[in-house]
Amino acid sequence: MEGAFKNSDNGAVEFFKREMGFSAPRVFSRRISASQTMIKRIDLYGKLSGHQGCVNTIEFNSTGEILVSGSDDKQIMLWDWATQKLKFSYPSGHLDNIFQARIMPFTDDRKIVTSSADCQVRLSQVLDNGSVETKRLSKHQGRVHRLAVEPGSPYVFYSCGEDGFVQHYDLRSNSATKLFYCTSMAENNSRSSSSSIGLNSIVIDPRNPNYFSAGGADVYARVYDIRKYQADPSTKAGTPVATFCPRHLNGTHDAHITALAYSNTSELLVSYNDELVYLFQKNMGLCPNPSSSLSEDTHKEADAPQVYTGHRNSQTVKGVSFFGPNDEYVLSGSDCGHIFIWKKKGGELVRLMVGDRHIVNQLEPHPLIPVLASCGIEKNIKMWAPSSSVITSLPDNVLEIMEANRQGREDHSRVTFTPDVIMHVLRLHRRQARVFIEPRYNREDIKSDEDIEGESYVLGFSDGDATEDGGNSRECNIS
Repeated sequence: MEGAFKNSDNGAVEFFKREMGFSAPRVFSRRISASQTMIKRIDLYGKLSGHQGCVNTIEFNSTGEILVSGSDDKQIMLWDWATQKLKFSYPSGHLDNIFQARIMPFTDDRKIVTSSADCQVRLSQVLDNGSVETKRLSKHQGRVHRLAVEPGSPYVFYSCGEDGFVQHYDLRSNSATKLFYCTSMAENNSRSSSSSIGLNSIVIDPRNPNYFSAGGADVYARVYDIRKYQADPSTKAGTPVATFCPRHLNGTHDAHITALAYSNTSELLVSYNDELVYLFQKNMGLCPNPSSSLSEDTHKEADAPQVYTGHRNSQTVKGVSFFGPNDEYVLSGSDCGHIFIWKKKGGELVRLMVGDRHIVNQLEPHPLIPVLASCGIEKNIKMWAPSSSVITSLPDNVLEIMEANRQGREDHSRVTFTPDVIMHVLRLHRRQARVFIEPRYNREDIKSDEDIEGESYVLGFSDGDATEDGGNSRECNIS
């Protein structure tokens, strides 16, 4: 009887199995959360409104009771998402758009680390009297898009920046150590000393926290072993232990990475700008310097990564994530304003939901139940849960939406951007920021920053692209 229902996508069957005693309570809960019936009942649960700019980052705490968010308005907000109420908010101390906010585990949700377009990494401490104390931990020489918290650690996390550096933090000593900088594969192979490759994503392997992956302004997701740098930290070029890249992109400059995610079994999910999303198994890694050998046997067809298609990731820095108790699904936002949900195995698109009037940037799954949060160009956060009484199929115009996204990708791919060009564009953004952004900061903001290290380095976008929405550019979180 059990074998007949194995891997069923029918939620009703799972209820029957539970009632008949064929499924243990924990098994039942996990299977029903992963069923396609449950996925097809996901609907808008509510909106969290309060930010005055684009919301760039959302994350649940470890229990899933609290959601933290950060925005172009430089405010950090903590939400009781179930009641759709704001618990409290505070100014982060950043001078530009917040790109990520992470609640440190086992700190009673009192320690929050943040990164921003102002190049800073900051720590916020919620005090017993309810006030919040913030301080700067370090500064990159480029925007800081992502932070990676060591699983289960209330102290250790990493940052990566557009300057190409990976930094290591230990809150017990309030220290920040530059581990290494990332260079192109050709430069690593020739051991030349040249410019770094900008990074915008870093994730830690949950099964082995000694390994973490970083990606950015080229096509390679690099895996590093922290044990190589703990004994002798330096600012030299890092040497990956493995790299991941789709075969057709290997050795090219046709795309760059916008997001990475690890599954609970160490599968690596990689999202590319104006390309697709790919899932790599651990055995699909290339040699540390794959550009030195582009032979036909670099990838075997049997080892090709799973591909997820239909969306478009061009105008902003999109996140990517897994969904389900055993990571049964893959999530991504899209420039077309939709949320895409694919089956991890096989890549079948199972849900397509309108998530934003413009662009969906980030999707954050709840750690325990089939609930997710989304954010994008709009100033609110949307909560999604299997609350619909109707099983929703793919929309009638799904093929038209996917075809429009495909054509957009192909038209854009005719223009090739090398890493040098990408970094040149980032430097132009930096110069614009000095002219247009710095005058917006008040004397108090600059003083608080100078009190720590005696310098103020600002990076962001000019007000020339601002919209009527409170002066916040619709091009928030641009890659």
